[in-house]
Amino acid sequence: QVQLVESGGGLVQAGGSLRLSCAASGRTFSTYAMGWFRQAPGKEREFVAVISLSGGSTYYAASVKGRFTISRDNAKNTVYLHMNSLKPEDTAVYYCAGKRTTGLPNAPNGFDFWGQGTQVTVSS
Repeated sequence: QVQLVESGGGLVQAGGSLRLSCAASGRTFSTYAMGWFRQAPGKEREFVAVISLSGGSTYYAASVKGRFTISRDNAKNTVYLHMNSLKPEDTAVYYCAGKRTTGLPNAPNGFDFWGQGTQVTVSS
């Protein structure tokens, strides 16, 4: 079983920046597409960003494109989400997820394993 652990969440003011990290177990991290999702209280889990297994391709939700950047360091078994120009509506629990695929899945049910999440709160 692949284990994912998110970190880096916290409280930040609107307009600020934050970097989330997701550390993965195992020796096959480079075979997984990795995604970030978020879920606010009372709302559905929402796609944020995904990166291909090599890091060569990315895809973003329209709501975050231009503000967030997903990246990965396969040598460290870690995927990152750099969040800039944060807005109060970005407040949510952020989850990383993985899928052993060469593609760029963007639906929650397209991912096989998930982290426990890290809270991001953006104040106004």
